[in-house]
Amino acid sequence: MSKYLIAIEPEFFPQYDELPKETKKKFKKQLSYLKDNPKHNSLQIHKLEGTDFWEFYVDKGYRCVFKIEGSVYKLYFVGTHKLIDRF
Repeated sequence: MSKYLIAIEPEFFPQYDELPKETKKKFKKQLSYLKDNPKHNSLQIHKLEGTDFWEFYVDKGYRCVFKIEGSVYKLYFVGTHKLIDRF
């Protein structure tokens, strides 16, 4: 059983639906790492400077932005690296 819970915020779903099929597959793999081992090297988790948001890598071009609340990871945004420029 994983140590962490994943919560998905409503604004996340339309963004996820727009992802290419192959990226969705990679996202699911990365999500399993996030739940079981957030220190997994491929996630490259780090805090977005000056915010209370964090990001992990889906792959070279895609990121997922989330917040950490205790043992819950709340997913807010997923998309290309340009997504990070909003923060």
